[in-house]
Amino acid sequence: MPLLVCTLRYAGVCLAGAFVCISMFLTPVKAQTSAPPAANSDPTYQALRNLSLGGEAVSVTNFDLKRDAATFHLRSGTVCFVAPVQGKVTGAVFTGDGNLVINAPDSEKPMLKLLTKENEFSENFSQLVMRFTDSTYEDMKKAGIAASVGCDAGPLKDSQHVMRHKLKVNLESRILEDLLSLEPGGLFVAFIHGKRYNGQELYIIDPHENRDQVDFMTYDDNKYGEWGSFPMSGEHKKDSVGQPIRIQHQQLDTTLEKNANLIGKSTTTFTAHLNGLRVVPLDLFRTLRVRTVTTADGQFLPFIQEDKNDDAEFAVILPKSLSVGEAITITTQYEGKESVTNEGGGNYFPVARSNWYPNNPSSSMGEYATYDMTFRIPKGMQIAATGARVSESNEGGQNVTVWKSEAPQTVAGFNFGRFKLEEAKLDKPEYDVQSYANQEPPSWVQGLQHMANGDDSMSLDGSHTGLAAVGNMNTTGLNKKALAEGELAVQLYSDYFGPSSFKHLQVTQQTACNYGQSWPELVWIPLCYYFDTTVRHELGMDFGDRGYWKVVTPHEVAHQWWGHTVGFSSYHDQWMSEGFSDMSASLYLSMIEKNPKKFITFWNDERDLLLERNPEGFRAIDAGPVTMGYRLSNSKSGFDITRRLIYPKGAYILHMVRMMMHDNRTGDQHFKETMQDFVKTYMNQAATTEDFKAMVEKHMTREMDLDGNHKMDWFFNEYVYGTALPTYKLDSSFETGADGDIVLNLKLTQSNVDDKFRMTVPLYLELADGNMFFLGRARLSGNTSIEQKIPLKGLKTRPKRAVVNYYDDVLASPS
Repeated sequence: MPLLVCTLRYAGVCLAGAFVCISMFLTPVKAQTSAPPAANSDPTYQALRNLSLGGEAVSVTNFDLKRDAATFHLRSGTVCFVAPVQGKVTGAVFTGDGNLVINAPDSEKPMLKLLTKENEFSENFSQLVMRFTDSTYEDMKKAGIAASVGCDAGPLKDSQHVMRHKLKVNLESRILEDLLSLEPGGLFVAFIHGKRYNGQELYIIDPHENRDQVDFMTYDDNKYGEWGSFPMSGEHKKDSVGQPIRIQHQQLDTTLEKNANLIGKSTTTFTAHLNGLRVVPLDLFRTLRVRTVTTADGQFLPFIQEDKNDDAEFAVILPKSLSVGEAITITTQYEGKESVTNEGGGNYFPVARSNWYPNNPSSSMGEYATYDMTFRIPKGMQIAATGARVSESNEGGQNVTVWKSEAPQTVAGFNFGRFKLEEAKLDKPEYDVQSYANQEPPSWVQGLQHMANGDDSMSLDGSHTGLAAVGNMNTTGLNKKALAEGELAVQLYSDYFGPSSFKHLQVTQQTACNYGQSWPELVWIPLCYYFDTTVRHELGMDFGDRGYWKVVTPHEVAHQWWGHTVGFSSYHDQWMSEGFSDMSASLYLSMIEKNPKKFITFWNDERDLLLERNPEGFRAIDAGPVTMGYRLSNSKSGFDITRRLIYPKGAYILHMVRMMMHDNRTGDQHFKETMQDFVKTYMNQAATTEDFKAMVEKHMTREMDLDGNHKMDWFFNEYVYGTALPTYKLDSSFETGADGDIVLNLKLTQSNVDDKFRMTVPLYLELADGNMFFLGRARLSGNTSIEQKIPLKGLKTRPKRAVVNYYDDVLASPS
């Protein structure tokens, strides 16, 4: 698992890279007057990279430096400033007696308390390193008096080492963005050597972040996590806060060689989202090494890209500053291995998912662009990619395909190998569905086959198996099954959610065994899905799988709607993408399974994921609201918490909305109208949690209006922004009334909630013939009970039982 670092731009997952180009991709341009600049050769950047303490220092006493939610109380000590670069001082080291207080928004305090075990955050320190482009230098110099004592340069060097070699974030490149901009900078980064909570703390204010510009984290290996993240307070100009660029179009020319070397040329058109933009950060896989970057007229541009094992983030320095909305096109040429791996047997694995080409590091699936792509792969292989295939030809020893996006896309991807193809055309909706499986197994499967031919073999977890069936691990036999599942899922989801943005779907086998993934019009399915159940059993893969193999394909297909047709604005909204896809898979399961109990088992499994304690002793349901997303994973709560929360609870939230809208007369029609309106309204856009809430409120039924204000605050506060988990108990009996009709006596109790909690609780009857009948909903508030006699008009035969929450309509503790 990649390092979980504070914000998206400050994450170990934002790896960059560089490239060496071959002559076939060089486009004729105007004659150059100079050679292409080497990476990292810009003199201002070099000055920042080699920065050390200067000769200026001040003594401070009882000085408070307030930076948004943080107040640094410098009680007494010395502040030594770094040497200026282009006349700007960008850092300082404090040595003395200090205290940091963070007054975070209420929504962030539970996370901070998880670290501190205190209601208030108050950290003491004797060393503090600050990097900044805001007014910190001027503020400190004004508050202090000139000092004759110097400071130890060690803390500054330590901070540089942490960023470059541990967090792998190029802080100097980020500072350069502000130094070369025409606008004043607002970056503030503090390395706190804390004495109470942790000795490796980091507080960041970065206006160039898309949503949460303020962050607090610890980077200690034994206490690692992001404990606070929220927007900057106060009013800010729109052209000074947010991601630096928006990409409009990508033209990608990519060669994938037999040894998995990737050679690429990208022509990227983007507009400035910040005023005075000069340095453009881009996300490129760390081993893809850049050779040149040029403008549309062939002018070479300087660029930044450090060693692939360090802070290899890629950035381009433009010839002039851009104003907001101003567009520019640049061409990047790059090459490298490791972004794709050769897994043997004609199987290839694209390791770089969203950054095999220069991409926007701040997009977070919320940015849409159009793509034109050309792929060159070894002859005899096939490729599946995002978009529609425009043409295919063989040129020399290469298969050449051209692709064009049918609609704006959140990302581009591909999968290639020695595939066997199955395909089908749907009429309603009009959709081309294809399924690709490799004709030969990858090397790791071949190794298992060789082991099975010996006297002893082992499962994937190391236990001994004796693989009698392992010889049947050819994956093309189940290729038609994957195709059929893709067809059914597309038809079902089109009925429930309306048309997606696309007309094609390619379901492809990938060599990893434990996960799937989805791009626009392209789905990766884990290799082990294609094994039959006997083989998976022999491999020890069916223990605790919770029906994963039945729903992995429909889950990934559902992302064509949730994540691609409708994007998510930030990590706060990612629960909709994953949760809605999980819920969609439950619809698929209910369609293909004749036994309705399989549907109930699905939801029981989802609830178990939420309620099981992980090795750190945490239950996902208690860790925090779904809107906290990946930030809930840390060394305290465990790094599996996010997966255990946003998938099943996000699914439950949508399932609960569906069940509240369901009635015996129209079935799911009301729910379908809601979701189709949501898809139509936010097609090719990034939606937020509040956007979805507003859509539910637009279509809510009268029964859902528990507050009488046509708002769903009660529900979202409990399940989306809260961690509520009620318990229900039903006591019931039947008697025969004077008219011969059956009368239900019931007592329904709601407990383990606060006084504000309210819910509409479904009641069912299991009739004498075994069928379930929806009786109605009871409104409950707080910890309370209701008792009632309900005449069952016209029913002369006693039901078998009354049941509360039969279809897991409400996420609640198991009874």
